[in-house]
Amino acid sequence: MEHVPPPAEELALLDRELVQLDARRLQLLNRRAWLVSALQQPTAPAARPWGPPPVAGAPAWGSPPGPGSRPWGAVPAAAPRSAQNVLLTLGGLLLAIAAIAFTLVSWGTMGIGGRAAVLSTVTLVAAGAPALLLSRKLAATAEALAALALVLTVLDAYALHAVAAPGTDGLGFTAAASAVLAALWTAYGLTLGGLRLPLPAAVAMAQWPLFLWAWAAGAPTLVFGWALLVTAAFDVVIALRGKGLAVRVAACVGAAATGLGALLVALVESLAAGGAPGAVAPGALLLAGAAVALAGAWRAPNGFAPVAGAVAGLAAVAAVGGVLRAAMPSQWQVIGYLLCGAALLAVVRARVPRAAGRGVLVASAAVTGGALVWALPPVAAVLMGPLSLVSDVWRGAPGGVRAALGASVPWSQMIAAPVVLALVAAALGSAYRWWTAVVRAAAPFVSPGEPLRGAAGAGALVLGWSAVLLSATALDVPYPVALALESALVAAALELTVRAMARPAGGPPSGTAVTALVGSVLGAVSVGLLSLASEAATHAVFALLVALFAGAAVRTRAAVARSLFACAAVVWGIVLTAAACASLGPAGYRAAPLMLVVPAVTVLLGARLRRHPVALPVELTGAFGAVVALALAVPDAPFLALTLALCGVLAAGTAVRPERRPVAGYLAVGLFLAATWVRLAAAEVADPEAYTLPVTVPALVVGVLRRRRDPAASSWTAYGAGLAVTLVPSLCAAWADPGWVRPLLLGVAALVATLLGARFRLQAVLLLGGAVLALVALHELAPYVVQVVGALPRWLPPALAGALLLVVGATYEQRKRDARRVREALGRMR
Repeated sequence: MEHVPPPAEELALLDRELVQLDARRLQLLNRRAWLVSALQQPTAPAARPWGPPPVAGAPAWGSPPGPGSRPWGAVPAAAPRSAQNVLLTLGGLLLAIAAIAFTLVSWGTMGIGGRAAVLSTVTLVAAGAPALLLSRKLAATAEALAALALVLTVLDAYALHAVAAPGTDGLGFTAAASAVLAALWTAYGLTLGGLRLPLPAAVAMAQWPLFLWAWAAGAPTLVFGWALLVTAAFDVVIALRGKGLAVRVAACVGAAATGLGALLVALVESLAAGGAPGAVAPGALLLAGAAVALAGAWRAPNGFAPVAGAVAGLAAVAAVGGVLRAAMPSQWQVIGYLLCGAALLAVVRARVPRAAGRGVLVASAAVTGGALVWALPPVAAVLMGPLSLVSDVWRGAPGGVRAALGASVPWSQMIAAPVVLALVAAALGSAYRWWTAVVRAAAPFVSPGEPLRGAAGAGALVLGWSAVLLSATALDVPYPVALALESALVAAALELTVRAMARPAGGPPSGTAVTALVGSVLGAVSVGLLSLASEAATHAVFALLVALFAGAAVRTRAAVARSLFACAAVVWGIVLTAAACASLGPAGYRAAPLMLVVPAVTVLLGARLRRHPVALPVELTGAFGAVVALALAVPDAPFLALTLALCGVLAAGTAVRPERRPVAGYLAVGLFLAATWVRLAAAEVADPEAYTLPVTVPALVVGVLRRRRDPAASSWTAYGAGLAVTLVPSLCAAWADPGWVRPLLLGVAALVATLLGARFRLQAVLLLGGAVLALVALHELAPYVVQVVGALPRWLPPALAGALLLVVGATYEQRKRDARRVREALGRMR
């Protein structure tokens, strides 16, 4: 039974069939046009009736095209005729060279009629031939002859000046000739629309008439600038309305070159102006340049509009700021430019295209950044100046803060720097405070986010801080006032950090909070260094810093900030203790035990905090104070032994806590042993065994009892300290003893310890005994080794070393496995 579709479905089928027939007809017409053009070219190879041979795997001609395949009858794009282009280019170049040689060399050998006939004939033939060639679809040949015609017109102009007007000014004639040639080439290019070269060449030639005219007339510098600017405006019009990509590109290049040249001329004249009236004329040129750039940015593509907008904004700032600069004292001139840059922000209220407005905002930011860079030298002087006090501590309180800085900055010329910083800080602070309004106003141009708000707040904080410090330095406030001011800034930064960190757990800190945190620490370092000029100031400032940072550590909720503030308080306490010791008058090594006050306090604080997250950082920072104390005690051995013993007491007190015992216990033992050895060396004891054996024997007995009660106890805990008390001092004495009795007895004892350690798998006994035995053997064999080496040829030791390295390298993997086995065996020992 035959199925008859409904009318609506049948109508859809008919529409699809008609569309396919129309597509088929269009394909056949395209194929026919290609065949006709192929038959009209006599040099073209005979085309196959149905195009190129089919590609393997491609559908046959006439079958329905698959997805992504080219339409039926479509001809693939022909490969560029590179060989033909090269030949045409070389031919045109040779003809141009011949024409130039004829004009320059052979011109004088012909009469006036012959000259005119030759040049006019050749130029007309070269200019008219492209029209015929384009009708024959020989575009490449037409382009070559058109290029020759353009060159010939330039030669015609030269010949015309040489014959018809030899007495005229060369620059003036060249200006007029360039204008005429630009007009002729434009008309030629518009007449023969198939040529691509004449119109861009006309744009290039149009760059010269006004500039050459100003040069010929001996015009002032600003006239040169106006000539360049008018040319740039002409280029902008062509770039926006010109015909063809090549024309627009040439116009863009010309506009960039002439426009920037005009702005540069105006900027130089504006900076050289001696007063406000003299800066008005360059300012007018700059404003005109800004208008041209903004007009171009108004309709330019998005890729060029921001650049043109930025140029317009900078030119406007240079124009108005130049007039203000000429009317203001030299130290305040940067303020004028800064205010003009801030005025560019009004673009957010103007109906300016988004891309162009973004460029104007970039110009405003660039002007602001330049002002901040100008203010950097005095800021660096304030921050780095107190470092000079480290080499001359407590040289006496100066009268003003500048004397304490030790810097040679011309402050009278930098009086505007704090004003610049304050203005930018106020702008950033206002943006941070009224961020919602800022976002609403700037939404058409930028997409501000929360990170930008944090950056604005952080920048306002840093710049405001710098402005206050620079103001105090520029005014040369008294030294105590400067210390009080910087201390107040540190306190304010700590308070801001504590408040900013008071947010729900897990939330990331804001940029303002992080900036305040870092600024408080850096500010404390700065005021601490500044206080080194006076003894009383040092004590007062560091005591205040200890209180401020300790209080901030107690109040803040953020773990990182709490640990940082607590550690900073400990460091300030160490410095305060050192200052107190210096004030009390003892020599450096005599002050070492007193330096352990802060480590002792941190030990007690750690016992109070126990497993609190801030406990470990505080104790480690306190350990730094112990290291300082040991460094101070190094010149005097008895005080070094005393300091080591006191450090051992602190370590033993820390080891009472189970969570610190694994590390602090070994550290305490090592410190006590070091104290013993240093004390014996300080007393110049020749036989240290008399003092160490009475300690070693009971220590070993206690170790044996400990191992019996707790077999899992480590051999280092049981026997390490007892053996080291005797073996190490005896080893030092043996190396300094020229006799043989002590090395022999020590070697036998070390051998016995080594064998016992290997027999009972005691790691501490084995390693201590083996190390001492090896060192004793080395000491005893060293003289003989020296003698043997001295008797050997000089080439033999390097040869033996090289052979040893080769053997080790060849058996590297085996040696690696052996080392791994030894390490595993030692690891299995107790």
